[in-house]
Amino acid sequence: MTTQQKQSNRLRLRRGAAAVVLAAVLGGLAAPVALAAPAAPTGSPAATASAQSGRGHLISLIPLERLAPAEVTARLAPLGFDASTVRYGVAAYRLTYATVDPQGRPTTATGLLVLPRGGPHRLDLVSDTHGTVATRDDAPSGGAGYNRLTPYLHASAGRAVAAPDYLGLGGGPGAHPYMDTRSSVTASVDMLEAARTAAGRLGRPVTRDVYATGFSQGGQVAMALGRELSRPGSGFRLRGLAPIAGPYDLDGSELPGITDGRVAPRTAVFYLTYFLTAQNRLHPLYADPAEVFRAPYAQVVESLFDGSHQVEDIAAGLPASPEELLTPAWYENIRAPHGALRTALKANDEACDWKPAAPVRLYGGSGDTDVPFANALACAADLARHGVRAKVVDQGADADHFTSAIRSAPQAVRWFDSLR
Repeated sequence: MTTQQKQSNRLRLRRGAAAVVLAAVLGGLAAPVALAAPAAPTGSPAATASAQSGRGHLISLIPLERLAPAEVTARLAPLGFDASTVRYGVAAYRLTYATVDPQGRPTTATGLLVLPRGGPHRLDLVSDTHGTVATRDDAPSGGAGYNRLTPYLHASAGRAVAAPDYLGLGGGPGAHPYMDTRSSVTASVDMLEAARTAAGRLGRPVTRDVYATGFSQGGQVAMALGRELSRPGSGFRLRGLAPIAGPYDLDGSELPGITDGRVAPRTAVFYLTYFLTAQNRLHPLYADPAEVFRAPYAQVVESLFDGSHQVEDIAAGLPASPEELLTPAWYENIRAPHGALRTALKANDEACDWKPAAPVRLYGGSGDTDVPFANALACAADLARHGVRAKVVDQGADADHFTSAIRSAPQAVRWFDSLR
């Protein structure tokens, strides 16, 4: 792939914001063959009964593809990843499992399990939580494939990887509760449980040890997941935390970055629209979209984020700047949050406000115009107040959001290796 093609792929993704690490990827998937009964249709009595059988209960296990080491490298290296940690081929599976929705009601979710084709019989687990996606199939277990890159990177180094799709993405029912940290964490914990069951059935049992990482939205989820795994009785043992470019500080860093220009305007529009429409279902912000969004966008914003629209289509339906998107009153509310918006921010702004016993490294790039590097510094400051010194790794002023992920993920693999 030429440099021009790489830049084109990154620019295409940037139109929609900070989703994942890169495009242009995976070829045809092997035809899926169910190893267990397939997941019941969304909303069916069978799906509800499955969910009620217990959080983390494995409902189905479907193989997706198997790659040799050279094929893993061929997926990673052309996009700029350091693939020197690739030791093994990988086998990827889609899991459907029981979990709960933001209100605690039984539901189902899907996720990607990746196992190394080689290495120790008993494997440690990596939880790899993905960045912002608005299209169902862009989740790790979906057909698009680019959110499989870092799970493949970690698995090819010799660990099992559980990569949840989150609620409402992949094959999960309903709308995705974007940036609802609590439900993303419950889905991630339950994915680890389902992955443990699936790996055992596949003859590759896993240990209690978990290494947590994630990019962008998934960086924030990884930090909050680490807190959950550290609670007594979790059934897991957190060994290391390596989040990448996460929006840990929405109120103090991310929203100010949107209004002061540190976040690119089109990216800001995408994030704001996704966040406000999703949070309105959880912390009612408005009765009518016209209270928040200017015409003609008020008529389309909620339908754009129904899980079926591609990033390019969403971007084409939105304006070029937050000022064009929001009513004057709501633009001021973004500048100085109050009321229901402040409540929503507070509910999702405490991912770093705890004391990890496991070591932490915070990765990012000071050239990031999606998630300002100030988020990582704020997270480090929160941890320091609890007596934890986290190493902050700056990938440099030339590292935009996606470059931060490309450079950081292989470093996280090596760091996890050093913690064994």
